[in-house]
Amino acid sequence: MPWEFKENRPIFQQIYDTIVIRILNGTYPMGEKLPSVREMAEQAGVNPNTMQRAMAQLEGAGLALTNRTSGRVVTTDEELIRKVRHEYAIAAAKEFMEQMRALGASGKDVFTLLDEKEVSEILKTGSESAEKNRPEVSDK
Repeated sequence: MPWEFKENRPIFQQIYDTIVIRILNGTYPMGEKLPSVREMAEQAGVNPNTMQRAMAQLEGAGLALTNRTSGRVVTTDEELIRKVRHEYAIAAAKEFMEQMRALGASGKDVFTLLDEKEVSEILKTGSESAEKNRPEVSDK
């Protein structure tokens, strides 16, 4: 997953969210060592101090633990992972519903849409096909 940053939020918060999502989706498995701050900063194209700030936030949330001799590891607390996954899912659902309301869709419209064959296929096959099937939007 590439590192992409938007102008609307501090970069360290966006880095934090990216790492959390990577923990939730198993890119960084529970109990596994995380890449070093320098390595991750280089990958993301940011200052190591910015990455350190995001990592400190990760530790504060309990998602990463520091071992002085072996660096940071992802938590093995399954309940915490479940809780954070639920929080991120609720936030994503709220954002989706706000976008649908902006399009003028009702709650019933959304349920109908989610039941449509094209959307069901996207949900079954994952986000890769969602990107492929996204309609092009003109700036006109």
